[in-house]
Amino acid sequence: MIGVIDTEGDCAEWSFPADPGAVRTARAVVREQLRAWGLASLGDITALLVSELVTNSLRHASGPIGVRLVRPADPVGALLVEVSDPLPDPPRERAAALDDEGGRGIQLVAHSSRRWGTRQGRTGKTGKTVWFELVLPG
Repeated sequence: MIGVIDTEGDCAEWSFPADPGAVRTARAVVREQLRAWGLASLGDITALLVSELVTNSLRHASGPIGVRLVRPADPVGALLVEVSDPLPDPPRERAAALDDEGGRGIQLVAHSSRRWGTRQGRTGKTGKTVWFELVLPG
């Protein structure tokens, strides 16, 4: 997977072709994994934000799209969610006009998560990963 870093805790990851069906499939596998981990309460927001990031990848990249969830070993931590693609350009947060049909995905990620960011692939030349953290339910 592009830009993956080592983490402690449980990890689940998938790779999807750059195909419109990837958005629906990504939502479904994320929800199922969160249920299996006992984190179903994070299902709606995680699936929504993953949908936004996978959709962005589909619009701009032509290669595989990776999705990874990391549940921390520490129950007071945060769920880490990563979406990777082969395009090196990071997404830009922009202000969408009221009648714009798009342009709100990164804003949604920024305002709904504890933190978010991007990083380049391991080589610094290939791809990027957009990540966000969600606070675990207490």
